[in-house]
Order: sequence, then C-alpha cells, then structure tokens
Amino acid sequence: MSKIRTAAEAVRLIADGATVAVNSSSGLLCPDDVLKALGERFVAEAAPSGLTMIHPIAAGDMFGTKGVDHLAHKGMITRIIGGSYPSGPTNAEPPLIWQRILAEDVAAWNVPSGIIFDMLREGAAQRPGVLTKVGMETFVDPEQDGCAMNASARNAPLVRRVEFDGDTWLHFPALRPDVAIIRASTADENGNLTFEQEGATLGAMEMALAARNCGGLVIAQVRRVAAQGTLKPHDVRVPGILVDIIVEAPDQLQTTATAYDPAISGELFRPLHSFRLPEFNPAKVIARRVAMELQAGWAVNIGFGISANVPRVLLEEGRHGAVTWVIEQGAVGGVPLLDFKFGCAANAEAFVASPHQFIYFQAGGFDCSLLSFLEIDAEGSVNVSRLSATPHRTAGAGGFVDITSRARKIVFSGNFNAGAKMRIEDGRLVIDKEGKIAKFVPKVDQVSFSGQRARRQGQEVTYVTERCVIRLMDSGLVVTEIAPGLDLQRDVLDQAATPLGVAADLRQMDARLFDPAPMGLVL
Repeated sequence: MSKIRTAAEAVRLIADGATVAVNSSSGLLCPDDVLKALGERFVAEAAPSGLTMIHPIAAGDMFGTKGVDHLAHKGMITRIIGGSYPSGPTNAEPPLIWQRILAEDVAAWNVPSGIIFDMLREGAAQRPGVLTKVGMETFVDPEQDGCAMNASARNAPLVRRVEFDGDTWLHFPALRPDVAIIRASTADENGNLTFEQEGATLGAMEMALAARNCGGLVIAQVRRVAAQGTLKPHDVRVPGILVDIIVEAPDQLQTTATAYDPAISGELFRPLHSFRLPEFNPAKVIARRVAMELQAGWAVNIGFGISANVPRVLLEEGRHGAVTWVIEQGAVGGVPLLDFKFGCAANAEAFVASPHQFIYFQAGGFDCSLLSFLEIDAEGSVNVSRLSATPHRTAGAGGFVDITSRARKIVFSGNFNAGAKMRIEDGRLVIDKEGKIAKFVPKVDQVSFSGQRARRQGQEVTYVTERCVIRLMDSGLVVTEIAPGLDLQRDVLDQAATPLGVAADLRQMDARLFDPAPMGLVL
C-alpha cells in the first residue's frame, strides 16, 4: 500500500490527546504544510484536541513560517514542551502560542533543547528518563522554576532533583510520542529519507525512532518523491522502516524567507568575498573584541546576537578557517549565517545530527562559546531566556543551557545598557545619550547561566560590551578594560545597577577596535 498521502489525509490519523513531536528550528526543516493542515482540521472538526506538543527547537517564527502557531487554537494544545518558542520584536503582537501560554490555556515548559532530545532518546529505548547536571542552579532546576513558563506548568512539575550513586542529579522523564512530524528533501516510495537540500537534519532520526518504538506514527513532509530503490543508501538519514506517511510539499521553504540556497545545504560553496561584512559601528567593536578572545585551531560555538558577526570579522581579517564554528542545529565549519538564516551555515564541512552536537556541548568537548546576554547580575549570572515585560521577545533558552553547562570558556557579548545612542569619532567612543535600562543588575529576572556554579567549576567567563570588558573573578564582576574616550565612573560604574569591581591594572581597550581599517588580527 502506498505511503503517500495529502497533508489533510495524514493529519486525520492523529487522535485526541496525542503526544506530537515536531522536528524544526524556526523555518529550518519546519514541516509547515502538515502543521497547517493539522490546524485546519481542528478549525473544521474541533479535533484533534488536548494535544501535548514537543519541540526541541522552535517550530516556526514571526517572520513568515507560522509553525506551531497553526495549532494555537484554544483547546487544541493542552501541554507544550519546548526548547525554544517563536519570538520577535517587542512592538509586534505576540505569536498565538505565546498568547495561549500567557492566558494559562496551555501548560508550557522551557526545557533545554539537548535535554529534550535526550528525553526522546530515553523514550525510544524504553528507559526511565534522563539523569543530568545540565541546568542545575538555573531556571531549569526545580529549586528555581523547574522549566515552568506559567502557573499551569508549575502545578505539574516536569523535572526533579534525585540522589544517585552519592550525587545529586536532575531527572527528566522519558518522552514517548504518539506522532513524529519530520521533514526531509526527498522520500522514495518506501519512505527512505534524504536531506540533500537541507541545512541540517536536526533530530529527525531520533524523533522517528521514538515514535516508532512507542507504537506511534511517523509523518514525513518532503519536497519530492523518488522511485523506490533509487536513493543512495549512504545518503539516507531516516530509513523507510520508520516512516509511515509521506506528504509531498514541492513549495516548502528551505528556511524562513529562503526558497532554496545551495550553499546552505553544502551543494555549492560561496566565494568568501560574497559574504556581507558588518558595518563599522559600536556593535562591530564588540564583535572585534570578542574575536580577540579566540585562538587558532579552536572549535567555537556561536549563538544569536552580536557574536554572530564574529565569523564576518575573521573573514575581513583574512582569518577565516582559523577556528571551526559549531552550531546547535548541526553545521560544523563554514560561515554561520545571519537574520532569517540563523541556525544555518554556508560552506559547512559537515552536518552533525543535533542530538550528537548537544552531547558534544553538554560535556564541554569544544573550546569556547560566544553568546549574547539580556541581563547580568552581581554574581555573574546571565539571563537570556525571559523578559517578564515582553516575554515573546526572547525565544527561551534553546540550547543555551546545554552549551554553557560545562563550556571551558564563555564570552558573552552585548550592549552595556539598553537604548543608549553612541558613535565612534576619532578613535573614541562617544555616548550622546545614555540608555534607560540597565543590563548589569542586582539580580537577573531568570537565571539561564549560573555565575556561582561557573566559578566552582573553574569556567573562564568574559563579558564584552562596547564600553568595557568585564571578567568573572572569585570576587565577582571586575572591569578589566575600558573604551577610549570614556570616564570610568560616569560612563561605566554609574550606569550599572549593581556594583562592579575595577582591576588594579585597568587598561584601555585596543585602539584598533575603534578604527574602521582592518585590525591585523592575529589568533
């Protein structure tokens, strides 16, 4: 019997109360046609209702791929476990899923992306769950928020502290999906899946295994269908024995706002001169200073925000290839991309499944991570996961907690405060108007990274802003460098809402950072 169905036919097989896992990262690999059909079925029939949704990384965004918002009808979802969520500008109306979460219609948890993949793996193997140190002393820990995003979730704890073999661990239950919705480039008639036009595989295999081994259903959305026996076996990433239904979607986007870019899938390598370089401004000063923390030969994780421009700094300096970039979606090497294509890399050397990449991160196998911050507190703890006033502005933690749990060296970057008007003139930073919102605060709104735990583990932590460099020391936050043209007291210490220490050997930030000419960077 043929496995090929329309999206509408496929979603009719999903029952009320089902647990549904979706393999996606914003628009990357998002099975949007199937999700759209599932939402349309609910509007027409009020079924399936009471779903539990699992999203290791967000399905959809606010910029053209609706994703989970197709399903954000009242009564359709009752629980959602997400590593991240659709996010966007403060002044935009919150995504529909956020509206359901904030209205307490849906119990929602923000679980680290790597841990969700671990929970699916445990479900696939019929094991009792995950024991991990990842997330201890952060919002993940039941001694803080226990991953809960609202009161509905707090009333049904997901994670608990347990004692095992003389030590304390976090325990997460196994996830056993009834349905997995995944996406690929090509399926043959037997359901074998290849990903030749994709920028990642994410956790497609792991999700399919979990659903299959739990007696569930696997639906695969693909761009095209090939005759059976015509796919090269080494190219097949998910075998047909795990796939029940194939939905053909010839117009599926490669990622948000991108129909198809062969450099994302490694089918073509772009010339290095074709990559846009960052304009000269205070944000570029930050990215340049972050680049100075790197060493040749390192494997370096990179996150969203100002640090995403560091690869472009290395390009401009003729140092591309001096470090190897590794991102949580799975790309290794190449040039990580920006804006709607974030999470993809052009000219990648390899694509690793996200669950494997997260194991690499969780154990600190890489050399350095470059990440952003929303807030930093007196203990050096960092918040990237929650802004109470505008919760949809952040996607949640994603892989941040997995990445920072044991990273040997972390460089956080961002503006010193929010809303300041600045410029660079004659090699000096000039502040025309101060920002109104401090980012260095007595206590962060949510602990995404624990400064206290980092100090105990001996992690090297640096915070780079346009006006100073700060290190996490045993004594707390210490200013070690200041931008030329600034007054330490007026422009740094008085603009922080928490006391900052000052190094006895305080020095000026490298003058080359504030000159538009290439720096002559040496790693």
